Amino acid sequence: MYRKVKKRAFELMQCANENDPQSKRLDLFIVTLIAINLIVAVVETFDIPQTVQKIITNIENISVIIFTVEYILRVWTADCLYEDLTPLQSRIKYIFSFMAFIDLLAILPFYIPLLIPIDLRVLRALRIIRMFRFFKIGRYTDAFITMGKVFRSKSSQLFSSVFVVGLLMVISAVLMYNVENSAQPDKFDNAFSGVWWSISTLTTVGYGDIYPVTVIGKLLSIVIAMLGIGLIAVPTGIITSGFIEVLNEEKRQIADVVDEKCYCPYCGHRLDE
Repeated sequence: MYRKVKKRAFELMQCANENDPQSKRLDLFIVTLIAINLIVAVVETFDIPQTVQKIITNIENISVIIFTVEYILRVWTADCLYEDLTPLQSRIKYIFSFMAFIDLLAILPFYIPLLIPIDLRVLRALRIIRMFRFFKIGRYTDAFITMGKVFRSKSSQLFSSVFVVGLLMVISAVLMYNVENSAQPDKFDNAFSGVWWSISTLTTVGYGDIYPVTVIGKLLSIVIAMLGIGLIAVPTGIITSGFIEVLNEEKRQIADVVDEKCYCPYCGHRLDE
C-alpha cells in the first residue's frame, strides 16, 4: 500500500504517465497558481486597498502551503526518480538539483521570517525571491524543457563563446580606460567605468551616457563595436543550431515510435499489408 501510494504520487508529480488526465490537471493547476502569484507580485507594487491586500495575503498563504506540499512530495518520491540509488542518496541528489533549488527558493521567503527575526528591509528583499516561482513553470511546459535540452547539449560551446566575449570585454575596458582617463576623468574614472562602456558597446546597446572623445578612443570603439557584432552573434548561432538538433531528434523519436507500431511484433510484417 505504501509503495503504491508513493508510486502514484510520483506519477502525479513527475507526470510519468503522459496519458494520465489527473496528472495533466495537476500540472495545469500548478501552472495557473504560478501565474496568479506573478500577477499578485505585480499588483503589490501599486497602492491597493486593505481588502485587496488581505486577499493577496490569503493567496500567498495558500500558495506557500501548496508549494510546500509539492516540494515535500517530490523529495519523498525521489527514489522513484533515481531507482539506481538508495532512498537517502536519491533524496540528497534531488534536493541539490536545479529545479529542487528553485522550488525551495519559492517557499523560503515565507518561512524565514517565522523562524528568524529580521529587519523589514531584509524582509522586503526576501519577498523579491518569490519571483523565482516563475522558474517553477519550466518543468510543466515543453518550451522550457526543450530550452533546457539545448543549453545542456551546447553547454561547452556556449561557455567557450561567453568566455571569449568576457575576455574581450575586460581587455577593451582596460584599454579604453587608459586612453580616455586623461581626457574625461569624470566618465572613465576607473576600469569599472570602462567595463560598463564595453558591455553597452559589445551588446550594441550604446546608451550614450559614456563614450570616447579622443581620436584613439573613437577608433578603438569602432573596432570593438565591429568585433562585438560578430562575437555576440556566435552564441545565437549555437543556440539556434541546438534547437534544430533537438527538434529533429524529437521528430526522429516520434517517427520511430510510429514506425514500430506499423509492424507486427511477432511476424515482422507491416500491419497495413
